[in-house]
Amino acid sequence: MNLNDLRRYAVARSLFAPTTLMDAIERLGGFVQADPLRAPARAQDLTLRHRVKAYQAGDLERRYPRLALQEDFFINYGFVTPGLRALMHPRTARRVWDKARWKLADAVLAEVERLGEAHPAEVDAALGHGKVKNWFGGNSRLSTELLDGLHYRGHLDVVHRDSGTRCYALAAPWEAPDDPQGAMDAMADALVQKYAPLPAGSLSTLVSMLGLGAPQWRDLRKTTLARIKTRLGHARIDGVDWYWPADEDPQAGWRIPSKVRLLAPFDPLVWTRRRFEMLWGWAYRFEAYTPAPKRVRGHYALPLLWRDQVIGWGNLKIVKGRLQHELGFVERRPKDPAFERALEAELASMAEFLGLPA
Repeated sequence: MNLNDLRRYAVARSLFAPTTLMDAIERLGGFVQADPLRAPARAQDLTLRHRVKAYQAGDLERRYPRLALQEDFFINYGFVTPGLRALMHPRTARRVWDKARWKLADAVLAEVERLGEAHPAEVDAALGHGKVKNWFGGNSRLSTELLDGLHYRGHLDVVHRDSGTRCYALAAPWEAPDDPQGAMDAMADALVQKYAPLPAGSLSTLVSMLGLGAPQWRDLRKTTLARIKTRLGHARIDGVDWYWPADEDPQAGWRIPSKVRLLAPFDPLVWTRRRFEMLWGWAYRFEAYTPAPKRVRGHYALPLLWRDQVIGWGNLKIVKGRLQHELGFVERRPKDPAFERALEAELASMAEFLGLPA
């Protein structure tokens, strides 16, 4: 086995044949990372467009109130299935609230219960909490901060969004898992399902991040890592230990179509930067929050996958109702006519996904 095998396996298992929205999310470990930036679409939509039949930008948010999904924090913020969410709650936050903060929070819960479904502005208008310094040094409404904290602690559900703002309702009471180690094992399995194959360093990082989704069981992370390694397929390649689900074979002759794919910055193929650099030989960096003069590839550069090689990136924008693109390449643009045809097809698919003229 070699890195070529792992690269083909990684691409083929992650970019499975398009299916239904809920089936795709289940195949992604029960979790899709969310991000508010839209350039030209949000990361969750850019991730799902490759994996869901006839997916259109915004479908997840439009369908969310009718789906068996919840917004919540896993290893980062996104959309989780009920089964995965139940493994993390009742969640005990690392930041402990004192009695005074809980008194304010209880007032917020009472107001949400009175309203049934609550917009943060409605809660703030009723309680008049005013502004506070948030964790990154700016100002935010205390009511909004309390709503966020109560949602993280599992007391509230996000029922829908109003122009991007989360609206809340009371959550049902949680029943703690009987087996915390079993819950951690299941969460670790979900991460492997989404991101395999994984080098040992990336697997260790991901398991460590379970302390963000289940901080009450942070002390179990070391044991969880040791246990999952015994359940996974494994090989040592070029001095690095790699892991994947035991029932999968990286050398099973995975077929790679002659397609171009523009991937989200948080796509499962991209997110684990250590693995990305090992498989494709260059370092991708997300530069949306990098000062413009220091950017190398662009504000929201989308990695460009050609067959099983990430050969460059694309920056897309909508100008006067039309999709425009600028491409960059790690080495040089392929001269293969098949690449140009595949690129044209991908740009047409992206325009359709965005609801724009081809």
